[in-house]
Amino acid sequence: MSHSPRIPSPDRRSVLRGTVAASAALALPTMTAAPALALSGRPRAAWGVQTGDVTSSSGLVWVRSDRPARMIVETSATESFRHAHRWHGPLVGADTDFTGRTALRGLPAGEQVHYRVTLADPEDPRRTGEPVCGTFRTAPAKRHDGVRFLWSGDIAGQGWGINPDIGGYRAYDEMRRLDPDFFLCSGDTIYADGVIEPSVTLPDGRIWRNITTEEKSRVAQTLADFRGNFRYNLLDENVRRFNAQVPTVVQWDDHEVRNNWYPGQILDDPRYTEKNVNVLAERSSRAFGEYFPISTLAAAGREGRVHRVVRHGPLLDVFVLDMRSYRNANSPGRQPDDAQGILGAEQLAWLKRELSRSRAVWKVIASDMPLGLVVADGTANFEAVAQGDPGAPLGRELQIAELLRYIKHRRITGTVWLTADVHHTSAQHYDPSRAAFKDFAPFWEFVSGPLAAGGFPANALDTTFGPERVFVRAPERANVSPMESPQYFGEVDIDGGSGELTVRLRAEGGTVLFSKVLQPGRVGQ
Repeated sequence: MSHSPRIPSPDRRSVLRGTVAASAALALPTMTAAPALALSGRPRAAWGVQTGDVTSSSGLVWVRSDRPARMIVETSATESFRHAHRWHGPLVGADTDFTGRTALRGLPAGEQVHYRVTLADPEDPRRTGEPVCGTFRTAPAKRHDGVRFLWSGDIAGQGWGINPDIGGYRAYDEMRRLDPDFFLCSGDTIYADGVIEPSVTLPDGRIWRNITTEEKSRVAQTLADFRGNFRYNLLDENVRRFNAQVPTVVQWDDHEVRNNWYPGQILDDPRYTEKNVNVLAERSSRAFGEYFPISTLAAAGREGRVHRVVRHGPLLDVFVLDMRSYRNANSPGRQPDDAQGILGAEQLAWLKRELSRSRAVWKVIASDMPLGLVVADGTANFEAVAQGDPGAPLGRELQIAELLRYIKHRRITGTVWLTADVHHTSAQHYDPSRAAFKDFAPFWEFVSGPLAAGGFPANALDTTFGPERVFVRAPERANVSPMESPQYFGEVDIDGGSGELTVRLRAEGGTVLFSKVLQPGRVGQ
């Protein structure tokens, strides 16, 4: 299996040139909090387009208008859009911050799909804006086609925002050039609790310069604040070009709301006038659903959920977890009984059921937090699963032990855990021969990130489930800027012939730091 990226077809290159040209013509999106409804002219889609949760026959297309408009999507097998199929999308307006999503169904499997989004004046459908183009591949229907995707997380964190002096979020352009089938964003898609200052002085005296906005000048509390946080990353041209080419599978973690939050928490933070984190989470969830095309999470405040299965053909199912919305309070994690845990009883039952139903060769468990890495919350409490006690499972570890036991006893093959969150990259192998809890089959967990945030030293390991850190690359001090340390993302390549799954941990700049090949059809590796 080669490390070289796929070479796009001529049609794909052409449509991407068109997308880039359209982006250049549109220039930088306006940074105002909401569109000016009295603007003259035609509706504009200056924030680009994106697709999400693409399967072998379906997907979601997203756009944001600068005023009320009707969303129209056309799809075609070619960039010429001959014999195009037209999809009539929603009327976008202030209730969704002028964002809209259109579901595409009945798509051909394993094919390149070209699409363009046109915004029409709701009072005069003939009055339309300039179409914005994108492209994506549907999941294959046959095993031999293979699958390749990337993952990472942690974007605009610790005060490191869009720096025009270094070309903005450069890792996005590097990932786009690898031309993956999709991108798994493993959470911390924004830092709603992190202010972006105009400039930061680095330890060596250099100046980091940020693009700033009003919403990023304070912690997010109102719905408008959260919407502005999600808009911020779309100011980066690398992100908009990436979104137009690569479908996403997105989950959230804590910084979409506030660092280390849990349901029911009452904040003791002078920066916040709204102390009830449930109120903040509800507002963030609404904005999250407005700004990402997620099949199970509706915009406009409707009920929905982040956890879901995205099926990507016979080789791969992606089980997207939500370790934030159903967890119990952060604590020392020493309780001998814990039915709620980090997933909640209902999500755990859902995950067991869906894993047992899956017929995919590989079952990627997209976890927004690592299992065996100790992530502290203050001096006494813990934020993730592990709590530093190497003995038998306690606290949230009990729920994970139950899940791992279930996977072993049901002989569920091909499970691999992917995560971000801790701002370094590593590979951990979990084995019962090294563990205090032994009733599970061996498995791998791979960590990658940040994508555009500060780097941090490696976390300690908790040996309850027997992790061995096979590889790690991390800074030696906390909050190392992207000018001082490369950003990280991971690559998963599933070979259609052998079924082998190769994981590559990559550093910005094109370096493959670590590679591991896993064999299909095994309960444990």
